[in-house]
Amino acid sequence: MPTQSALFISSPTWVKQLQALPQPVPSAVQSWMFETHSLTQRLRAQFGNQVAVRILKQYWYKPFITESRLLGLPPHRYTLIREVLLHVQDTPLILARSIIPQQTIAVAHRNLAHLGTRPLGEVIFAYPNLQRRALELCTVPLDLWQNSCKQTCALPQSLWGRRTIYAIPTQPMLVSEFFMPELFRVADVKN
Repeated sequence: MPTQSALFISSPTWVKQLQALPQPVPSAVQSWMFETHSLTQRLRAQFGNQVAVRILKQYWYKPFITESRLLGLPPHRYTLIREVLLHVQDTPLILARSIIPQQTIAVAHRNLAHLGTRPLGEVIFAYPNLQRRALELCTVPLDLWQNSCKQTCALPQSLWGRRTIYAIPTQPMLVSEFFMPELFRVADVKN
């Protein structure tokens, strides 16, 4: 039987304002947290076609209650849950969790259900009517991550994250992204 996440034991605690986070966010992290364009596009601008996606888990299941509420879904509704690692030459950069309801997949002509190893951002930012509806922030402590994720991604510490509701054109999806420490080291070297 699947679990609600290959990443977390339970849902992280999300906040709407930077000031509500338990500690100050480093400026390098803020640059990525508040990026208004596609993170994939930003990664490709720095690393070219070396950016790759490893699918950790993709399955139909019930999201966390907080995710269902945010999307306005009944708590028992199954959605497509996609959890991936974006990396460059085995250097982990971003962990992502996407919650895509059936209605959103239908509006997107099923493109979102058949991504394979294509980054989600590469697809959704190509939609001319994409809307960004809400942004929340978090820091995920090390003990909240699944052991398998800790091992696969060699998580050294808590991670900063953001989650965004996007809509195509009116049907929502939830995309959560978590920034690995290597992202800031590798990005600094490239600049």
